[in-house]
Amino acid sequence: MIATVILMICIAYLVGSLSSAVIICRLYGLPDPRTTGSKNPGATNVFRLGGRMPATLVLFMDILKGTVPVYSSYWMGIDPIPLGFIGLAACLGHIFPLYFDFKGGKAVATAFGVLLPLGAELTGLLILTWAITVFIWGYASLAAIIAVCFAPVFTWFIKPAYTIPVLMLSVLIIIRHKDNILRLVKHQENKVWDKVKLK
Repeated sequence: MIATVILMICIAYLVGSLSSAVIICRLYGLPDPRTTGSKNPGATNVFRLGGRMPATLVLFMDILKGTVPVYSSYWMGIDPIPLGFIGLAACLGHIFPLYFDFKGGKAVATAFGVLLPLGAELTGLLILTWAITVFIWGYASLAAIIAVCFAPVFTWFIKPAYTIPVLMLSVLIIIRHKDNILRLVKHQENKVWDKVKLK
């Protein structure tokens, strides 16, 4: 089982390293999201650069990067804590992608994909938390931070055995958002619907 866990961690990292935002932007002839706009290769920045369709594709692919390795491992009967490390590997692949000079995004969508195998209740609560936050304040980063802060709490009531793995994931996402937190405090963060002015 240890060999299987190590193998799945490696697979999760390699799958996570596929930078959906960069790939989709190249296909649509859009600027590199790593050097334009917020310089974050994620769905929100792609939405600002190219609109709904490319952003939707990025979101879908980023979610799959987390879901496929974790769901596969879940059905292999891998225990919660090792499963948490597999989920972390997928997110670290997104943050430090092997194929794209280790310059990745915040891994919010990938983390959401990692949590999908835990069930519809958790998924629904996280989407609702994210959507309410965006509706009230308009900041995708703030919505992600609040959602991941609540994720371990929701998990405790739904599937308590997975609380620690989810907490591990939440800490990673919050750390990754340190720059966003500073911009939010300084009122310098862009809102979801702010378009990027291309030079």
